[in-house]
Amino acid sequence: MQPLRTLSLWMDQLDEPLCARPALRQDLALDVCIIGAGYTGLWTAYYLKRQAPQLNIAVIEANIAGFGASGRNGGWLMGNLLGEDRLLGTLSAHQRRASIDLLHGIPDEVQQVLQREGIDCDYRKGGVLYCAARYPEQERSLRAWLDDLYRQGMTPDDYQWLRPEQLDAHLRISNPYGAIYSPHTATIQPAKLVRGLARVVERMGVTIYENTPAIEWQTGEVRTPLARIRCHWVVPAVEGYAASLPPLGRHQLPVQSLLVATEPLPESTWEQIGLSQGQAFSESSRQVTYGQRSADNRLIFGARGGYRFGGRLREDFTLAQHEVELRRYLFGELFPQLRHVRITHTWGGNLGMARRFHPHMLCDRQRGLALSGGYGGEGVGATNLGGRTLAALILGQHNELTAQPWVYDNRPLSSLASWPPEPCRWLGYNAIIQSFVHEDRTLANPATAPWRRRLASGVADFMEGFMH
Repeated sequence: MQPLRTLSLWMDQLDEPLCARPALRQDLALDVCIIGAGYTGLWTAYYLKRQAPQLNIAVIEANIAGFGASGRNGGWLMGNLLGEDRLLGTLSAHQRRASIDLLHGIPDEVQQVLQREGIDCDYRKGGVLYCAARYPEQERSLRAWLDDLYRQGMTPDDYQWLRPEQLDAHLRISNPYGAIYSPHTATIQPAKLVRGLARVVERMGVTIYENTPAIEWQTGEVRTPLARIRCHWVVPAVEGYAASLPPLGRHQLPVQSLLVATEPLPESTWEQIGLSQGQAFSESSRQVTYGQRSADNRLIFGARGGYRFGGRLREDFTLAQHEVELRRYLFGELFPQLRHVRITHTWGGNLGMARRFHPHMLCDRQRGLALSGGYGGEGVGATNLGGRTLAALILGQHNELTAQPWVYDNRPLSSLASWPPEPCRWLGYNAIIQSFVHEDRTLANPATAPWRRRLASGVADFMEGFMH
């Protein structure tokens, strides 16, 4: 088994022993059995116990808390939800604004919990910068996106265009065309958050059993290697590991995202780059890049990974040289002074992608099933909303959380959209990704003829629309 500290920079930085809690060895009777000690499972346990401390709740985890995406992500705590534009499109203007405010409030809600429970996870709410830098088409696509955001009911207080000289106050990148700034994002140290949450829910009376995989589940029962759990509610909080619990894998595909971290950089280098307030940043290509400045002054930078035939999980995240060099190339284009900097950590993780990019929070009261997932790589914040929503659904509440268009109340699992069978998934995913790679290479070359640039972007637009 891979040593736990090598799972990510974040796990390596933890100032605590990474010893597994005892495994479950005897049968249990519970009110709520949560499968997975990541963000979704722990937030659900937290909000349930806050509102109904009498509930008997346990969390079972196949490895240790934070082993999955919760201990490996890029540390963006975003106040939004993947695909929210499509999800909110059917609402009235008033309803849409209320939903937007709910999403934008996620970072502040998390901060309140951190302060209340004494969790230190390097929380910094510096906002996010979506930058146009490597080719002019990025500026056009970003401006079109901003126009669309305003049509949805956002305001300049939510998303604001920054001219290059304005961007310079936040972040200094090579060849900037401008950026969109939003204040509704914080950055964190992900492993500190998930490990801190685990300790908090234990203090509240939730038992966590580690090295305890769920090998089978059905209405009212979960089976582990050594015990059976009888329960009123099952909460499968497994996200990228959905394929391990049929039939969840029909509705969520595991895809990977890969990251690198530099050595700590001197203050003189950061004076050249910026990011002094904990801002997150991305360059606006379909490579899906994301970065931040860690609390110990490293550049953390990630980009889209891949998908394996049959939805197989990637177990070995020892990045190949070409995977490292792609990420070095991408951040080196933004920060030429870092092209030869030493990279000390490389890692990745599996995340869950829902069909049509629609995150979901579902409650099947007949089967006693509650689940939240399909975050598509934007789950650090969305899991908090998911945990609050699942708690409200389990407790039978009808409120702002349960009235959202991403909530499926009293609906069966089959009501979620399913992915097509193989080989359609693999062929489709790889065709789409190759169109993105081709577009990026074409546009990044300033000598490319205008007609070739238009063709590459047109194909990528078509393929991206096909994904939705």
